[in-house]
Amino acid sequence: MSNAVVNGMAGAGGGIIAQIITYPLQTVNTRQQTERVAKKDSPQAAAGSTLAQIVRVIRSEGLGGLYSGLKPSLLGSAASQGVYYSFYQYFKNKAEAIAAENKRKGRGDGSPGMLSWLIVAALAGSLNVLLTNPIWVLVTRMQTHTQAEKKITEAKRVALLKEASENILIHSSLPDQLDALDSIKPRPYGTFQAACEVYHESGIAGFWKGIVPTLIMVCNPSIQFMIYESLLKHLRTKRASKKQGLKNITALEIFLVGALAKLGATVSTYPLLVVKFTILQSRLQAKQEIGGNVSLRYSGTFDAIVKMIRYEGLRSFYKGMSTKIVQSVFAASLLFMVKEELVKAYAVISDTSSKILSNAVK
Repeated sequence: MSNAVVNGMAGAGGGIIAQIITYPLQTVNTRQQTERVAKKDSPQAAAGSTLAQIVRVIRSEGLGGLYSGLKPSLLGSAASQGVYYSFYQYFKNKAEAIAAENKRKGRGDGSPGMLSWLIVAALAGSLNVLLTNPIWVLVTRMQTHTQAEKKITEAKRVALLKEASENILIHSSLPDQLDALDSIKPRPYGTFQAACEVYHESGIAGFWKGIVPTLIMVCNPSIQFMIYESLLKHLRTKRASKKQGLKNITALEIFLVGALAKLGATVSTYPLLVVKFTILQSRLQAKQEIGGNVSLRYSGTFDAIVKMIRYEGLRSFYKGMSTKIVQSVFAASLLFMVKEELVKAYAVISDTSSKILSNAVK
């Protein structure tokens, strides 16, 4: 089995484990990013702390609310990480071969430079986005479904109260109507239903909604892997100078290096991350039953950015940043660590199997 396939499978496994552990934070972060708070409102009207948001979700939806859309998200994570690491390892092999050839010609030290890692990660990320974007469209819709249903119910409540204030006949039956509205429970919402709605609303193209800013966000993993590979190279060089070159890098070291790499990538690209999730995947892909409020209706990416600045202020581009840092850094660290351990485990199993087969033949 090629090392690209092995790394792809290990990446899928690591992605599943990291996703399960950090999913509640991801759900909360998605909701923080999709809350619409005008810049004239007080800071207290904003999403609030991560812990407070988690408590609100549990009170209103139970523990299951924190895992809304988990199944398609696990599928998306496995597919995304599997595809990404397969392509990443493939292009990494090419980059390392070019670097080795350059060294033979007297150029370089035989290892890819920072620019090479950026290009490798960008190519892998772009192909990954094109292949897996439909899955994340469905995941985002499922994550925000309950939130959208509540907004629809609240809008109906406001409309009833307004109508009752203008019509005495309706006013007399208002309590019964409000009770009926309160008794409505969120409809069961699965992957198939989400897919049907996306297709009904936008056709096949709807599954690639948000593809442009998502492709732009390829810079996030590109920066992440540039930092990651550079730190690993520095660590190996340092060990080689101390004659520890043959010593394996530990799981804890991989965890810490992965954390630093993801932290650097997240902090430097967070506004773009908000543009991706908030504007396109959360606001445009989620159901927009928001009445006639033009500040929350977007004709496209540029229009959305302009309206976010105009109506919500620049701080809207940093909504949920603390949650995202905790979630993404922890998830990336786990992913790097588990993935590398799985690759090592496969190498041990493969080597053992080869020896067994070799002895059997003898």
